[in-house]
Amino acid sequence: MYRFSFGPWNIHEGADPFGPAVRQSYDFQQKLAVYRELGFEGIQFHDDDIVPDIEKKSYAEIMKEAGAVRRGLDELGLVAEIVAPRLWESERTIDGAFTSNDAKERAYAIERSKQAVDIAREMGTNNFVLWLAREGTYIREAKNPVDSVNYIVDAMNQLLEYDSNIRILIEPKPNEPMDHAYIPTIGHTLALAYRTVDPKRVGGLIETAHCILAGLDPSDEMGYALSFDKLWSVHLNDQNGLKYDQDKSFGSDNLRRAFNQVRVLEENGYGKNGEFVGLDVKVMRTQPCDISYKHLENSKKMFLHLVDKVRTYDKEAERQFIAARDYEGLDLHVLEHLMGR
Repeated sequence: MYRFSFGPWNIHEGADPFGPAVRQSYDFQQKLAVYRELGFEGIQFHDDDIVPDIEKKSYAEIMKEAGAVRRGLDELGLVAEIVAPRLWESERTIDGAFTSNDAKERAYAIERSKQAVDIAREMGTNNFVLWLAREGTYIREAKNPVDSVNYIVDAMNQLLEYDSNIRILIEPKPNEPMDHAYIPTIGHTLALAYRTVDPKRVGGLIETAHCILAGLDPSDEMGYALSFDKLWSVHLNDQNGLKYDQDKSFGSDNLRRAFNQVRVLEENGYGKNGEFVGLDVKVMRTQPCDISYKHLENSKKMFLHLVDKVRTYDKEAERQFIAARDYEGLDLHVLEHLMGR
């Protein structure tokens, strides 16, 4: 029943902030071939994944290239899950996009986002993701937090009014690249949704590592969004503590935490309305080029193994432990199940 997606940036050259590329690049067509080979159907896109050098091209050129990519996906039986404007790499958004102190830069961010909405429409998806990467501060005195939140609401309202079919999926993250982000958690996301002109078209995309970076449990964050019917996508990965965003393979650092994420999705019908199980995982820098996509294969396998663990879990025994308030017994019950005992 589950459909899986990942973004083309998840197959990369091994470069990181501390060192250069260590592998040969795969071109876009080679990456597309891997999708079906690994059993993936959906593609997560930024606008400039679809149209490289997007800021150097006219609107007509952009839409022509997007149409060509869409036809290529159709031929391969692939679909675009999401489209997101890459607002954090432009020279005009170094002080933020929607929350820049410069009104001209805020206007640029909105126009770039509207263009990305048009690209999403051309790609056949109404899922429009906002990762508010630079919507925050390095020092608190640099921006007015009330004005900044209002700027974000205004930008989303303009996008919702621009296209009556799009759904905005906000992907919260507490930090990195900014020291402090204005929308750090799913609770902030949903509060923001209800300030817009059409709250029913604003929801969330939860990434495992982003929750952990906020000191929160991903399954609880997912459950919170599910209780509002606002969990519209997930990016599963793993994270070792409160450090930089590692995007490790799903379940590789904390198997029990991964189990609980799969459980909350499985038991609450996630995927029945077409939602994707998205992965956002980085390949280890040490991997040779010809096996530099095992992290995707392994993450998908781990998710499906844990689905089986959820479905075979003895919930009656769990109920009895809970009724007796024997949480030590419940603790061991979960661990033994994960160990196959």
